[in-house]
Amino acid sequence: MTAHTVLYDPTGCLDRHLPLAREPHLALVAAVLAWPPAVAVPSADCHQIALQLSGHARSVADDVRYYCRTLPENSRPRALAEVVLADADRLLAVDPSGTVRCAQQRARLVRALYERLDRLTPPTR
Repeated sequence: MTAHTVLYDPTGCLDRHLPLAREPHLALVAAVLAWPPAVAVPSADCHQIALQLSGHARSVADDVRYYCRTLPENSRPRALAEVVLADADRLLAVDPSGTVRCAQQRARLVRALYERLDRLTPPTR
């Protein structure tokens, strides 16, 4: 029998300190978006890719939300981030399907969230 530890983290502080696995997910995004229009990808593969990208999109969206809240309410960067977050909430509210279209939608979402995150966070040295 395996023991599990459940963490109580209502404010989401623990997640902010864990680095996102950015490079492998962006490589997956690039690969999915490079598929030609008539590509034949098995439904189960598309579903797994969409699930993977959906989970990662939620993590990136949480980071975007965190940094968005630090900005003044009437700032342009905050307004743009809120638009991307609204799109993310709308798309992630629907369960992923096993289609190429769905996998590519999730890939575009991850890309958009990272673009917004990069504009909200200071560059690292």
